Formats: sequence, C-alpha cells, structure tokens
Amino acid sequence: MPTENLEEQGLEKNPNLELAQTKFLLTLAEHKQDAALKSKLLDAIKAENMAPWYEHICTELNWSVDKDMLTRMREQNRIAVEQLDAAIEDAEKNLGEMEVREANLKKSEYLCRIGDKAAAETAFRKTYEKTVSLGHRLDIVFHLIRLGLFYLDHDLITRNIDKAKYLIEEGGDWDRRNRLKVYQGIYSVAVRDFKAAATFFLDTVSTFTSYELMDYPTFVRYTVYVSMIALPRNELREKVVKGSEIQEVLHGLPDVKQFLFSLFNCQYEQFYVHLARVEKQLRSDYLVHPHYRYYVREMRILGYTQLLESYRSLTLQYMAESFGVTVDYIDQELARFIAAGRLHAKVDRVGGIVETNRPDNKNWQYQATIKQGDLLLNRIQKLSRVINI
Repeated sequence: MPTENLEEQGLEKNPNLELAQTKFLLTLAEHKQDAALKSKLLDAIKAENMAPWYEHICTELNWSVDKDMLTRMREQNRIAVEQLDAAIEDAEKNLGEMEVREANLKKSEYLCRIGDKAAAETAFRKTYEKTVSLGHRLDIVFHLIRLGLFYLDHDLITRNIDKAKYLIEEGGDWDRRNRLKVYQGIYSVAVRDFKAAATFFLDTVSTFTSYELMDYPTFVRYTVYVSMIALPRNELREKVVKGSEIQEVLHGLPDVKQFLFSLFNCQYEQFYVHLARVEKQLRSDYLVHPHYRYYVREMRILGYTQLLESYRSLTLQYMAESFGVTVDYIDQELARFIAAGRLHAKVDRVGGIVETNRPDNKNWQYQATIKQGDLLLNRIQKLSRVINI
C-alpha cells in the first residue's frame, strides 16, 4: 500500500485539478462571494501567468476583467512561447529526434499549464507524432485525459481513454496499466457509472500512484462511497469493510468510516446523519455534483431495503424510530419509492404496518417477457398496416 509519500515521484499536476475544483466552488451560491477562494484562484493564475484561463473563468463566473493584469500575463505568455518555439527550431536544425520531442513536449506542457486548451491539444498531438516510445506516448495520452477532466470535456476524455487502452494492449507496463484504471475510475464517477468506478478503484487501491489526480485519502474516500452504492453486502464486507489497505486509511477519515459502518452495522439513525454530511461533500465536488441527488436517493433506498429485508412486516413507528425521522416522513418516502417500483412492500397507513413482498425473480422475468412480447406484436401490426398500404 502506498503509505509513504510518493507524490514527488508521480506525474506533474498539470493541469492542476484543484484549480478546477476551486473554480467550481465559486459557481455555487454559498461560495460565490467567498473572498478567500477568489484570492486563492487569482494567486494561482498570477503565479503561472494563466492569461487564457483567466479570460475563460471571467466569462464563466461573470467577473470583471483586470485588463492590466491580463495584458501583463499575455506578454509573459508570448515571450515564453517564442522561447519555446526557438528551442524547437534549434533542436530541429542542430539536434536529434529525442531533443525535438522534448522541446515540443515542453511547449505542450506550458500551453496546458496556462490554460490554453485548444493550443495545448494541438501541441500534444504534434508531440505524440514525434514520439516513438510506447511509455512516452501513454504519458501524453494521460496528459490529454487530465486536460479533459480539468474542463470536463467528455469527447476528449473518451477518445484518449480508448487510445490508452489500445496502447496498453500493445504492451504498456504495470504502472501505466494501473494508472489507466484510476483515470477510468475517475471518469466513471463523472458519468455516474458507480459500478465500473468501484471495480477500477478496488483493483488499484493497493497500487495507487496517480497523485497528479488526487491524494491517497481522497482516493480512498471515493472508493468507499462508490463501493457502498455499487457492491452487494457480501462483496462490500470482503473488499471494503475487511480490506486492510482501506481500513488503514479510514483511521484518518473518521467521517467516511462512520458512514460505512453505520450502514453495514444497520445503525440507520447514524447512517442518515452521516448521509446528510456526504450529500454536502458530494454537492461541493465538481466531478460528482451532477449526480449527488441520485447518489443520496439510491443510498436512502439501500437503507430502507436493508431494513425491510430483515422482516416480513414491521410498524411504521419502528421504522421511523430506526431512521430518526417522523412517521409522516417515512410514510411519504415509502409511498414514493414503492410507487416507483424501487421498494417491494405494502404500507397499511391505518394500521401503521409495512409488509414486505419479496419479488419472485422467475415470475418477474415471465411478466417482463409477456410485456415485451405485447409491445413487439403491436409494432408488427403497425408495420403490417404500413406495408399493406
């Protein structure tokens, strides 16, 4: 397990995803006027002379542009790009292919660092064409995936993940194979494929080295959250609750540990309290934000299902007390999820009883087949009418 700090040995944080997270926080109503966040973002922009990205965020966040600062940064960018172009020209005339590649890579990395997305993509593609080594080609592809994650450009991410898979099949090394799984896991979280994310994260929990994306405790936090929603109880116990690498890190993440064990140990009142905190965290995460309501809803259903599976019937009062809520609230919740077909139970509101009716899988499959058959027959009939005409 990567207990020691290996961040210095990893890839450079370029682009720095923490800046994308800070920018996202400033779009939320509760952080819009946060002076500390704004100052942090502007300091990072000034430190790297990120003129293109400064223009981008001023448009997105409706900030007024500091024209003097923008002019200064543009001038610094122009000088740096001219120097990099001169280095490329010199390498092409006087040096070998390796030096030409290195000079092109430096320019690509600089354009990425200042937030010039279109120019960086073009420069990386040019560098890729001049790169022979499979390992170095994969590093460029990883850089493009990070660029896609920074801007949440789904097309850029998917194209380069597919390219990375192809290159790995050609003979990628062990470290880069594991790195790709982490990148795939992060993207799976961003597109709400929590089952795939759990598989990728659990495969790499003992070999994690992708510090350019996040630190190890953050990785473990993501792993636990997606595993809880995606894995059945027996797999959750085997891979997460009993997972030594995860448990070692959870000592330093008491909130995540309490959330995990409150559900696993059926402490539903505590589970609800911790779920509210998790909701707040996910709402403030730029990758998970579009899906935080879905996650919270599915975790509530998971809690209700776990309790109902233990009984043939139970009172609404007992269920409300178990979750630390009112009878009216639990009645509304159950009614909504039962009507949507997400919970298999019946509520007798007058008697204050909830009865479970476990679904028969074969019967359900039979009913589904009949329903699909009816739909198919209807479509054939409509088609036959058109053909006859």
